[in-house]
Amino acid sequence: MNIPENLAAILARIALARKAAAAPAPATRLVAIAKTIPEDGIREALGAGQRLFGENRVQEAQKKYPALKTDFPDLELHLVGPLQSNKVREAVALFDVIQTLDREKLADAMAAERDKTGKCPRLLVQVNTGEEPQKAGVLPRQVASLISAAREKNLPVEGLMCIPPAADDAAPHFALLAKLARDNGLQNLSMGMSGDFELAVKFGATHVRVGTAIFGTRAVDDQTI
Repeated sequence: MNIPENLAAILARIALARKAAAAPAPATRLVAIAKTIPEDGIREALGAGQRLFGENRVQEAQKKYPALKTDFPDLELHLVGPLQSNKVREAVALFDVIQTLDREKLADAMAAERDKTGKCPRLLVQVNTGEEPQKAGVLPRQVASLISAAREKNLPVEGLMCIPPAADDAAPHFALLAKLARDNGLQNLSMGMSGDFELAVKFGATHVRVGTAIFGTRAVDDQTI
């Protein structure tokens, strides 16, 4: 199968999962994770109508997307990997959505950059639902505090994102993320990857992040795809 066929198959599976879900989100959008994928592969997906893409690293995205955004002005780019504070300026300039806000220091840096440039991407808070020490994301018990701090800075926090532990059943993590979003008045839920996006739809995902099922196995393995 090629990239356009893969995209069509994924979108069909999302539609079926939404029909089977008791309470799906009003819409579920596919974010094509293009980490390590060359520009030609992204252009093939764009040619098939895909417009939402996710990248893990600011530097890699800087090499690929300025030209792509010029050619496809409606392309929407999401950062789905951890963001260092010293990369905030570059990230704010390039990305439309940053899904990995996970600490107040980063919120401070984004607010400062917003005040300088007048620009701020839409934001999701990354939640470490499995409380894994090696993984980025705010702990569930600290979510409300971080959201409150971001709102005090007038940052546009729109939802939550999670990457469940690879060995766990993802369902409890998706349920927890959905509850945290409801408790904090947030609408967007970015959850579900190539292996479990249909389950995420059942729990109300507004965004699913799929890479391998679209672009095939890549050189670098990464849990965000």
